[in-house]
Amino acid sequence: MPTVRDLLGDIVDEVETVLLFSPSSSYYERCQEVEDISTVVVAPDNGVGAERYVELPLEFADLSERIRFGIEGALDEGHIDEGDEVACATKLFDDVIDSVSRARAGDLDQSGVYDLFTNSRGDPEVIRDVLDVAVELGQKGQKGKPVGALFVIGDAGKVMNKSRPLSYNPFEKSHVHVGDPIVNVMLKEFSRLDGAFVISDGGKIVSAYRYLEPSAEGVDIPKGLGTRHMAAGSITRDTNATAVVLSESDRLVRAFKGGELILELDPEEY
Repeated sequence: MPTVRDLLGDIVDEVETVLLFSPSSSYYERCQEVEDISTVVVAPDNGVGAERYVELPLEFADLSERIRFGIEGALDEGHIDEGDEVACATKLFDDVIDSVSRARAGDLDQSGVYDLFTNSRGDPEVIRDVLDVAVELGQKGQKGKPVGALFVIGDAGKVMNKSRPLSYNPFEKSHVHVGDPIVNVMLKEFSRLDGAFVISDGGKIVSAYRYLEPSAEGVDIPKGLGTRHMAAGSITRDTNATAVVLSESDRLVRAFKGGELILELDPEEY
């Protein structure tokens, strides 16, 4: 009589690489003991000291997005190759790994998240902190009402030269950084007003209320997106900055780099 192990064995049959998402040390050590299997750890930090590691900068509530990010990162880091069959062991219902999925590397649509974090001029932690603010604003809005916002990260000097103030800059003489809980509250409050936030590579908030002035000529953004998105595309084409936009109309968070839309995510899934 077949057992459950026999029934589900095909999931890991002929798999050569296992992606472990935030494993415990003991679980990782057990995986290391399995012959003919390489292990890649995908986690916020490499607490288990894995030789093959991909940093997980966001807590993806959507399991498919978490797996897609891990595979993109493992491909980019050279831990796996296009066409490899991989097993992804993740936490879904508990604080221990309880779910296994199988995927072929390279077959999933590219999400853009890994490229955003690894190939942007801004520090990855700064990108993550800005996304956290944008996602929370998208989830909660301001006093229950939808709000839009535009954050420009990196190459701040050039961005300032290609923009002008709309009002007094509350951050002009400060040295505050995104990621500080109190500062994040300030960002959410100021997001009610017009203009972009300009943030340095290292996370210093250089300015609020900036009107971006680069030419929109030649910038191609999807139909239906408004002036914030056009400004984001334009400023990232003309500088080495990355822009994160929260749309007031559809509440989606989008990221632009090199004049192009590279990421679109729904705050309710994160």
